[in-house]
Amino acid sequence: MLLIKSKRLRDTIRVVVPFIAVPLITVLGALAFDEKKHIIIALAVAVSALLLFAAGFEKKSTGTRRMVIAAVMTALCFAGRFIPILKPIAALTIITALYLGGEAGFLVGAMSAILSNFYFGQGPWTAFQMLAWGLIGLFAGIFSEKLLKSRALLLIYGAATGIAYSFIMDIWTVLWYNRGFDIKLYLAALVSAVPYTLSYAVSNVLFLYLLAKPFGEKLSRIKTKYGV
Repeated sequence: MLLIKSKRLRDTIRVVVPFIAVPLITVLGALAFDEKKHIIIALAVAVSALLLFAAGFEKKSTGTRRMVIAAVMTALCFAGRFIPILKPIAALTIITALYLGGEAGFLVGAMSAILSNFYFGQGPWTAFQMLAWGLIGLFAGIFSEKLLKSRALLLIYGAATGIAYSFIMDIWTVLWYNRGFDIKLYLAALVSAVPYTLSYAVSNVLFLYLLAKPFGEKLSRIKTKYGV
């Protein structure tokens, strides 16, 4: 696993990768590449997520242990996509970020999308899913201290990020349909997607309510035992 020793470089990567590089790669890729080359964009986002993850630790041994746990959480997210209607991916991504940090949350969210889509179908939407779930995990890590103190706030965050996920995916819908962004089409897409938006919000709240405590206890024990 890549070890980034410079603190200034790590801090730069933590800002540039999730808030500038990945969004630009995702949006410009949707506009400039045809659908046959979508996997290139998804792989670029995956590499960026790995770089961000590497910037989140200083010791190689600690990073390797975090990677193993992140891999397990990603596998659980993959399996969770087979659950009909309500999906636990965002909830598991949030839980990962709460205990392993925002970088790990971004990695789990992004990798869950690209890996599970090898079964459910890759497409230009994959990079947008990677960005959306990745940011959900990243912000969960940023606000982890407050979210861990209040279960109600955690559930509110889950509902809000379910809505945010739909908003991000509707950007893809407009870019795909119009080959450019149009605010009227975007608003129309938001309205037509209301049932899906509600299902995302309900899924997050339900699975955070059911899984946050038991998974949190296990992840806390692992962190203590292995010094993660």
